[in-house]
Amino acid sequence: MPVGQRRRFGPGRRSHPGRTAAPGLRLAGHPWPAGHLDRRVLGRGRVRHPCSGRPRHGAGHRRGRAGPTALVGRHGHVRCARARAVAQPRGPRTLCEDCPERPGPSHRVHHFRAQPCDRCRSRRRSVRHDRPPGRHHPAPVPGPAGARTDAARHGRAVTSLRSPSQRKGRTVPEPPGPLAGITVVEMGQLIAGPFCGQLLGDLGAEVVKIEPPGSGDPMRRWGRTTAEGASLTWPVIARNKKSLTLDLRREPGQEVARELLRTADVLIENFRPGTLERWSLGPERLHAENPGLIVVRVSGFGQTGPYAGRAGYGSIGEAMGGLRYLIGEADRPPSRAGISIGDSLAGTFAALGALAALHSRQATGRGQVVDSAIYEAVLAMTEAEVTEWDAIGHQRERTGAILPGVAPSNVYPTATGGDVLIAANQDTVFRRLAEAMDRPELAEDPRYATHQARGARQAELDALIADWSGKIDAGDLLALLHDAGVPAGKVYRAEDMFADDHFAARSAIVRARNALGHEFAMQNVAPRLSATPGAVRWSGPELGEHTEEILTGLGRSEAEITALRDAATI
Repeated sequence: MPVGQRRRFGPGRRSHPGRTAAPGLRLAGHPWPAGHLDRRVLGRGRVRHPCSGRPRHGAGHRRGRAGPTALVGRHGHVRCARARAVAQPRGPRTLCEDCPERPGPSHRVHHFRAQPCDRCRSRRRSVRHDRPPGRHHPAPVPGPAGARTDAARHGRAVTSLRSPSQRKGRTVPEPPGPLAGITVVEMGQLIAGPFCGQLLGDLGAEVVKIEPPGSGDPMRRWGRTTAEGASLTWPVIARNKKSLTLDLRREPGQEVARELLRTADVLIENFRPGTLERWSLGPERLHAENPGLIVVRVSGFGQTGPYAGRAGYGSIGEAMGGLRYLIGEADRPPSRAGISIGDSLAGTFAALGALAALHSRQATGRGQVVDSAIYEAVLAMTEAEVTEWDAIGHQRERTGAILPGVAPSNVYPTATGGDVLIAANQDTVFRRLAEAMDRPELAEDPRYATHQARGARQAELDALIADWSGKIDAGDLLALLHDAGVPAGKVYRAEDMFADDHFAARSAIVRARNALGHEFAMQNVAPRLSATPGAVRWSGPELGEHTEEILTGLGRSEAEITALRDAATI
């Protein structure tokens, strides 16, 4: 068989009677057991793969809708474009999925990509890395490459990222993120569910965001806006996502959603429990058509229990999870953080659960439901609060800027340049702070020599340090503390972040464009992975920007798409 030739699922084709998969094949990273593939016949020009319940045409085949496609490489490994897996022969010639170490020109001949094309993001077919410019791969726009310097505004270099189709001077694709090849369908809105989608998209997953036609996600209109009225929150929380408009309250929209989910890896939703079931999109029905699907459900109180049906926002979860009671000053009502921390925590735990479920699927072949409740995500952050109450009856109280008994660890004034936080509560670190203050005797004083002693005289010690720091410029104070090995940092505002050399050196802030060419600064991907770091590829999409692309990938004709639009389904 020619190197790199596709094997498709052809309906009604008979397999060659004498060619079967070798029993030694193993399926790397695939949700179905390798034995299923061993029993399938590898016929000329196609593969019957366990991903498909019945023979189907390959993705992009002119005669059928999108379906699984297998790519046969130089050494007999079979890639399923639906499952993004590789069936590899055992032995010393086993290759990794993306063959990064393959030497010589043969790599360019046989290597295909399972994830969408870097330039056009098309999923209609797998694409060679070295495919020349053409209809689906326009030549790169001439222009400078690399970091963008915005010195006139901020005085520091800030890395500028572009959507793959907009990047200038680009000739080599970025390394794929660790979740490249994973397809995520996001039905959530506002923050909790979409933040989960943002995290997965940052790490390379293809995220298709379903929004109501006409209005879209309310986050498109929330928060601070530009002079034109565009939200400045949307470009961040919707970055790396594709927008598909779809009316999920009507049967035609639900059918499109089910078709999309038949080949997806993860579904994210944060509606009130029971909503998906009313839309005939509950986990039981979805798993009947796609047993490997992971269904991530984010809600205020979880999918079970007496409060499950209640409406829940992040602020309620913060209150009932115990966080609000602990924020603020003791003599004032409970306060809140200046960000939607409850929603973001629930989204973070949802993403963690999705990754754990994907790992479990490799062993079991089955998907499962990930139930992330906002109040439980907040509760998980409260350290030993419930343990202290249960064991000794101690109730933590609001303590402002400090943690009781942990000293010195506070925000201290400076002569000029803003406040500085100093954390020197460990015995050895406090000794270094005392030397930096030119007061080494403090470290030997019984009142301050130990952690317990300093905690007992916390206010007294804070006043002593504040009196010293208030006479020094913030920059000089930080230089002195850093030289002494004392953890310290300025309390930053956004403008301080743009001016910081360390932020610039690590590209902690990047710039990304949307389809209209508008550029937005935002935080970079976290955490950093050395080989597959992930990236901010583009900012939040326009409403329905990718609807036709996605429906075409599902095999819908232009007439079918027009009918769906006329019926206000999309």
